[in-house]
Amino acid sequence: MAIYTLARTELWQGRSSEEKLYLHEKVKFADLESPELQLQEKTVAILGYACDAGVSRNNGRPGAVDGPDAFRKQFSKLPNHLHYNAGLVDAGNVECKDEDVEEIQELLAEKIVLLLRKRVFPVVIGGGHDVAYGHFKGLLGYTGKRKTIGIINLDAHLDLRSNEQGNHSGSPFYQIGMESKAQNFPFKYMCMGVRSDSNDRSLFKTATSLGVEIIPREVFAIHRREVVISQLQKFITNTDYIYLTIDLDGFSSAFAPGVSAASPVGFSHDIVMEVLKVIISSGKLLSMDIAELNPAYDVDQQTAKLAATLVHRTIHSLPLR
Repeated sequence: MAIYTLARTELWQGRSSEEKLYLHEKVKFADLESPELQLQEKTVAILGYACDAGVSRNNGRPGAVDGPDAFRKQFSKLPNHLHYNAGLVDAGNVECKDEDVEEIQELLAEKIVLLLRKRVFPVVIGGGHDVAYGHFKGLLGYTGKRKTIGIINLDAHLDLRSNEQGNHSGSPFYQIGMESKAQNFPFKYMCMGVRSDSNDRSLFKTATSLGVEIIPREVFAIHRREVVISQLQKFITNTDYIYLTIDLDGFSSAFAPGVSAASPVGFSHDIVMEVLKVIISSGKLLSMDIAELNPAYDVDQQTAKLAATLVHRTIHSLPLR
């Protein structure tokens, strides 16, 4: 069973001011199931995907179910530089109560469509990377199948495993790719930061058959910035919209120890910040999510702080005036 729950207002705390200097003073709270729901345009909505059943199905270590609230605790403390006309709302969580990944993905898709129709920018916080299938399904429901949604995944893993035994955190882009063939909509997928020690031969074969664009970890680094940006810009040119999904386990565990599959041989925050600039400046970014935040393994909330900083940088660069 999947359910929708309202935000916990007590998670939003930090320094106090009389000028809304901090995000916890800016945020408002929304009930997406209220018939009286009203959301102003130029608003960012934080929506939690509280589920790690997909991680468990993929033989990962559980704990990401608590990722959304760990994120909120760190995000709320950050300074508010949003324009006074821009809105920030906490839209609560979709939650997986009995390991029914398929049902929570459907529920997430419904909420994404709702938010986009309100002209709101969704930021979804997971939870396992199975969040991506539900998120994309919502985007497709909003844009229609004639538009090209470019998927940009910052991740060590291609997540192109089969879902024969049920949807899971390693299968979202395989599912999207298979459905694109069956339903005749464009499949544009770029995965940045891919590691050969995190993907077997069959996954690279699947990537080739689906036309996936790959930037390996060895290239996805600040000293190869020109190559990365060039490939990224070419990819963006052939899309109508961009969906950005960031799997925190792609980062080195020096930056992100609190993930479901940590490794010291990941990428760094500096190249990610450069990529964010290019994506946002394109004007095509439709929504984003952060996956695999696992506070059970975090150290001094370092990974939650990284996730908060990534979202902070993104929303303050959007044209929300």
